[in-house]
Amino acid sequence: MQKPDSLIFDMDGTLWDAVATYAVSWNEVFKELDIDITVDKDKLAHMVGWEGKKVIKEIMPDFDDERRTEIYATVNSARHNLIPQLGGIMYDGVIDGLKELSTKYKIFILSNCAKGIIQLFIDWAGLHEYITDELAYGINFMPKSHNIKLLSDKWDLMSPVYIGDTEGDGQQSRLAGIPFVFVSYGFGNTDDYDLKFDNFSDLTKHFMGLE
Repeated sequence: MQKPDSLIFDMDGTLWDAVATYAVSWNEVFKELDIDITVDKDKLAHMVGWEGKKVIKEIMPDFDDERRTEIYATVNSARHNLIPQLGGIMYDGVIDGLKELSTKYKIFILSNCAKGIIQLFIDWAGLHEYITDELAYGINFMPKSHNIKLLSDKWDLMSPVYIGDTEGDGQQSRLAGIPFVFVSYGFGNTDDYDLKFDNFSDLTKHFMGLE
């Protein structure tokens, strides 16, 4: 694998774990709407990285697409209030690592989350000056492979890599034609990767050491 000119990061399971906050957002909305559904944090963790349409179908199988979409919009509005309050758990080494990596690479965040959630994460973590750009599934409802290409075209990236924690991240990287870097501490597992790291500090050391 050649030295990259940019690092595109997944968010949930790669940079932080906010599943507890996401679960609160679902459960608060279901309570307000008097819907007899409770979202379990552990069950939700298995859905991290899924596209929104698949998540809402899994959580609300008895609703039609229109109602699911309406409820999901309400849930994401709730998250805009909850994330600044509750945040999430940053993985060890992420903040210092991104600061260091940004001195050598363009840094991007690309996630299957709703519109606005990545920016809330950046605000909460205080990462503005280190992130070149971000793109969420909720902007255009397109898969990561498509959005990787959009970022690459927008910023004239010649050799980006995608860094994530699930098999789906790897599949989308392959579809986009770029290398996949797997972090094993997140929510998923896969044997299909170009590089693997068990912690963010080792990832940082590797990419900072490339000449």
